[in-house]
Amino acid sequence: MDTNTIIIYLACICFLFIFGKIFILPIKSILKLVLNSILGGVIIYIINIVGTAFNFHIGLNYITAITIGILGVPGAILLILLKIFLL
Repeated sequence: MDTNTIIIYLACICFLFIFGKIFILPIKSILKLVLNSILGGVIIYIINIVGTAFNFHIGLNYITAITIGILGVPGAILLILLKIFLL
């Protein structure tokens, strides 16, 4: 192989490492948000199942799922308190 070809291969490998390092953090954050939002949807579903005995219901939509996804259990408590005090 020619030395120019080896240099080009090494430059491409370095570029891929740098490119991967730059974009791996946002992908991890987005993946974590999606996973937490799915967990938030499950929590809202459980709240609605338990809440049917008390005639209590929280709508399951993107905003409520992402709220619980970002805030976790405090987000669920926040939605419950908002539902109780505002409606």
